[in-house]
Amino acid sequence: MVETSARLLRLLSLLQAHRDWSGSALAERLGVTPRTVRRDVDRLRELGYPVHATPGTGGGYRLGAGAQLPPLLLDDEEAVAVAVGLRTAAGRGVEGIGETSLRALAKLDQVLPGRLRRRVGALTAYTVPALRAPQEGQQVDAGVLTELAGACRDSTRLRFAYRDHNGSATRRTAEPHRLVCTERRWYLVAWDVDRTDWRTFRVDRITPTPPHGPRFAPRTPPADDLAAYVARGVSTAPYAAHAVVRLHAPAHEAAQALSVADGVLEAEGDTSCLLRTGAAAFDVLVVHVVLLGFDFEVLESRELDDHIRAVRDRLGRALDRSAARRTSAADLAEHPVE
Repeated sequence: MVETSARLLRLLSLLQAHRDWSGSALAERLGVTPRTVRRDVDRLRELGYPVHATPGTGGGYRLGAGAQLPPLLLDDEEAVAVAVGLRTAAGRGVEGIGETSLRALAKLDQVLPGRLRRRVGALTAYTVPALRAPQEGQQVDAGVLTELAGACRDSTRLRFAYRDHNGSATRRTAEPHRLVCTERRWYLVAWDVDRTDWRTFRVDRITPTPPHGPRFAPRTPPADDLAAYVARGVSTAPYAAHAVVRLHAPAHEAAQALSVADGVLEAEGDTSCLLRTGAAAFDVLVVHVVLLGFDFEVLESRELDDHIRAVRDRLGRALDRSAARRTSAADLAEHPVE
C-alpha cells in the first residue's frame, strides 16, 4: 500500500511537471506496465484529479483544470521558489495582490513539512522588501537565500567567501541580521566580526562555507528602516561625491525614475521630494540628476552647484558656436564668393 501511494504521488508529480505524457513514457518513468498506469490514473480521478486521456497512437494523458484545485506536489526548491515569489509579490505595490499573496503564503505554510516550513518561514520573517519597479537583476541561488535566512532566524554566525566588485575574494565571518530585497538584488545586513562594524553584502557574491556557528546574541540593528539603510549604503556611501537635491515632482512620480541604487527619496509635500544621492564624481552626478527629467535645486553641496555652472557655461558656449556657424553659412549662401 505504501508503495502504491508513493507511486501515485510520483505519477501526479510527473503529470504536473509536463503537459502531455504517453502511457508508455509514464510506464517507463515509473517502472511499471501501461496497465498499472491506467489503474493509477483511475485512482487519481477518484481522488478528484482531472486526468484527461486521449486514445490512439498519438494519445496520452494530461492533467486538466478542475472545478476545485487539487493538492500540488512541490519539491524543496519549488516550495522555496513559490515562497520567494509570493513574498516578493506582497511587496511589489500592485493593487490587490499584496494581501492575496500573504494569504497564499499562509496556506503554503500550513501544508509544508516541518523542515521546509522553517526554511520558508525564516526567508519570510528575515527579509525586508525595498521594491519599486521590476527590473532585471543578478540571479541568486534559492538555497543560499534560505541558508542565510535560517542563520538570521537562529542567530548563528555565518562563514562565507565574498567577491567584491573587482572579483577579489575574501573570507568573512559575520553575524547576520536581515535580508533586504530590492528590485534588482538581494542584500544581507550583518555585523562583520573581523571589521567590528555593520556591513551590507550582495547575496549573489556570497558563497557560504559551513560549518557555521556559534550562536550569538542579536545586536541592535544599525537603523530602524533597513530598506533605507541599504539604499543609502549602495547609492551614497561608496561614492566620493554626495548631494541633497530637491526634485520638483511628487515622491511617487520621482520613484518611477529611480532605483534603490540611485538614491534615497524623502517625500516633501505634494509637489516635491528630497533626493540624497552620490556618484564617483560631480560631473557624473550632474548628468545623473539632469537626466531624471525633473526641475530641481541643490540643497547641499556647493561643489555640485559649481559643476552645474561649469556645465551650463560649456553648453552655452556650444550653442553660441552652433549659432555662429549657422549665421556664417547663411551669409555665405546669400553672398557667394565669386
